[in-house]
Amino acid sequence: MKIHRINPTARWSDVTVFNGIAHFVEVPESDLDADVKGQTAQIFEQAEDMLASVGSDKSRILSVTIYVTDFANLDALNGVWDAWFDEGTAPSRACVKVELANPNYLVEMAFVAAAGEDYQ
Repeated sequence: MKIHRINPTARWSDVTVFNGIAHFVEVPESDLDADVKGQTAQIFEQAEDMLASVGSDKSRILSVTIYVTDFANLDALNGVWDAWFDEGTAPSRACVKVELANPNYLVEMAFVAAAGEDYQ
């Protein structure tokens, strides 16, 4: 089966799809001074673009691994999370406290989603 790599670079691809399953990671890109709500909203906006690039959408997300730097931010993150997913479409998830590569990142998310027909 073919492996689809969307926007590959020497270090990573924006999205990697194998057997109809897309994998990608998002970090906040537009405003690193934002609080965790703002950074989470940025990640979700970027995720929608990545999902669209493989013929998918947020209702087809299978799982998300959430990396946070401080569990004190979890309630705020959950508020944005709960508002973003439509009723009955929330995926499985794990939330891990970590030190992220950029000290300005408060959150990073790794997504797994069902891709569209062109990526089966």
